[in-house]
Amino acid sequence: MSALRLRIVGPGRAGGALQLAAERVGWEVRAPVRRGESLDRALDDVDLVVVATPDAAVAEVAAAMPRDTDVVVAHLAGSLGLDVLAGHARRGALHPVVSLPSAEVGADLLLDGAWFAIAGDPVVARLVDDLGGRAVEVADDARTMHHAAATVAANHLVALLAQVDRLAARAGVPLEAYLAIAHGAIDNVGRLGPAGALTGPVARFDTATVGRHLDELDERERALYLALADEAALLAGRPTPVGGPAWR
Repeated sequence: MSALRLRIVGPGRAGGALQLAAERVGWEVRAPVRRGESLDRALDDVDLVVVATPDAAVAEVAAAMPRDTDVVVAHLAGSLGLDVLAGHARRGALHPVVSLPSAEVGADLLLDGAWFAIAGDPVVARLVDDLGGRAVEVADDARTMHHAAATVAANHLVALLAQVDRLAARAGVPLEAYLAIAHGAIDNVGRLGPAGALTGPVARFDTATVGRHLDELDERERALYLALADEAALLAGRPTPVGGPAWR
């Protein structure tokens, strides 16, 4: 099968990572179009153009590009559907479900069995397959919910680990000491599902331990602890709010 030709519009962290990864697996990568450069020839001599701009700019950039019925125009946005590419005959969506901190690191991650939320033209599935990735079809009306789930899984998890870092510092223990248990919990969710993986004082209704935690935490830390502890209680089949009298 002959190599396909790719151009990235907006080669930042995500677009740059995809460009490097595609090049490594044999795709012919054409010169990218950077911010401020003309889009007049964006579709020349390619099979796939990927718009990798910020989400808010995707529709405007796509509308400014020429039309070519032989070229697939796709975007990387997780929360957007195919409608933002209106006017292009062949359209696709290709959202890497991966945190991409830089183009170089991101390329390695994209080639490590990454998941992609795809839609539209089969060429996007071909690219995922060539990258050794795993594709899941996400319809337009589900993409915002998909992106919300990805945001919680990545960004909110990082914010939660920032609380671990703060509490660890107060205990005089490095964050690294808790990362293994965090990785283990995630692995257990993969094996057993969230309910089966839940352990700890809330799951076993250990009110004395929870009470000691709450006594030690300041107002900011207590609010976050309680919000997540209440969710853990529901997951464990205990609907009583953790901050309520049953836990004291």
